[in-house]
Amino acid sequence: MGYTRSSDANEITERYMDSILIEQRLIDSVTADLTTEFFGETFSMPVMTPAFSHLGNYNGREHNGLEEYSMASQECNILNFCGMMENDMFQKIADTGAKTVRIVKPYADNDKVRDQFAFAEEAGAFGIGMDIDHIFGENGYDVVLGEEMTAQTFELLRSYVESTKLPFVVKGVLSVSDALKCAEIGAKAIIVSHHHGRLPYAAPPMMVLPKIKEALKGKEVKIIVDCSIASGADVYKALALGADAAAVGRSMMPHLEKDGKDGVKWFLGEIGKELRFIMSSTGFAKVSDIDDSAICFMR
Repeated sequence: MGYTRSSDANEITERYMDSILIEQRLIDSVTADLTTEFFGETFSMPVMTPAFSHLGNYNGREHNGLEEYSMASQECNILNFCGMMENDMFQKIADTGAKTVRIVKPYADNDKVRDQFAFAEEAGAFGIGMDIDHIFGENGYDVVLGEEMTAQTFELLRSYVESTKLPFVVKGVLSVSDALKCAEIGAKAIIVSHHHGRLPYAAPPMMVLPKIKEALKGKEVKIIVDCSIASGADVYKALALGADAAAVGRSMMPHLEKDGKDGVKWFLGEIGKELRFIMSSTGFAKVSDIDDSAICFMR
């Protein structure tokens, strides 16, 4: 089947990711260790959950999907993320014990933004952050479930960072320009993402990742990448191109819907197994050792 032109950023992303190949290096290699450090804590692997919002109770189970994948995160000891929700829902996620970063939407109601940040910190969040890739919609500022969004300026974002003792994460970075601004405001991490293709013809996160990594060299900013991360190989490619971690997203959903917490744990376990196998097969004993020396691009 020949190439068909498409503005779908998800198709473009998957095509680019599949063009990244892996070289085998076995002599002197050892079984890899997946543990990784993030914000001073040690996690079982450099894989994180997505900042999902508004998930229901699947198959009549007691807890909703947000709670279920948060429980899985806690039991697997990975960093957990959650997205748009009211404070009572975040409290339920905090009660799971998962180390969770709450990503808040760029509401036009700035009092609501600040209230949700403050609530998250009081409830024991591991970090807080802003989802900047939902600022705009087709008719101007975006409207999400009846909530109007608005522009987020450099000074406004910096005021959020200065208002908290928690690590601040900016989600939706897809350029060196935004990455450098995030570093300047004091953000501790960015998520390189096009939010499942909201922008037509958006560059694949892994395409811009090496440039962002180079631009942030020497700055204390962790880099997470998402969009179409569905396997240990995808995570490995993200790490090789400069990410500190990768977040799964829609690839997790079938397992969450069918089997809840246990389905997510199984899925994460399979990703970890493949990541360990590829690391071991390319000569990298630790996550922090991984670089781009064992990858190549199909032409």
